[in-house]
Amino acid sequence: MTTTPPVQDYAAYIASLPRVLAGAAVLFRDGKGRVLIVEPGYREGWGLPGGTIESDDGEGPRDGARRETLEEIGLDREPGRLLVVDWVKGPGRPPVVLYLYDGGVLGEDDLGAIRLQESELLSWRLVPREELTGYLRGSLGRRALAALDVLADGSGTAELEDGHRVH
Repeated sequence: MTTTPPVQDYAAYIASLPRVLAGAAVLFRDGKGRVLIVEPGYREGWGLPGGTIESDDGEGPRDGARRETLEEIGLDREPGRLLVVDWVKGPGRPPVVLYLYDGGVLGEDDLGAIRLQESELLSWRLVPREELTGYLRGSLGRRALAALDVLADGSGTAELEDGHRVH
């Protein structure tokens, strides 16, 4: 007869497991194919609308992407298909698994409805593909380009590590 381990043993086991952080973002484009990027006020560089998945509260990647998009730019949109999953290592922190969803094409009315979260964001802009890596540095720029490639060629979700395709 097997017995169930005491709850405190299970909690200790869970606490002993490796830690991974998770984030989700949405790739929005305009009718000319330019990508919507945002400028945070709390760190250097530009980003995509998105942020940390509140996994301790049971939030999943898709819901996190939708919530962050609403919070950051005021658009409440169901994210489209998953374009990219990226495993990103970094110094001084656990690895991060990042999910990037298709946000579709925004029309003029959509762009006019953008309202920035003033406590986090300074501005937004639309950037053509060839300028993306000038704004989105490192793995983020590579991730955005991989997502645009997936959209262009109709392939399945791209698996990345540090912004580079694994397969």
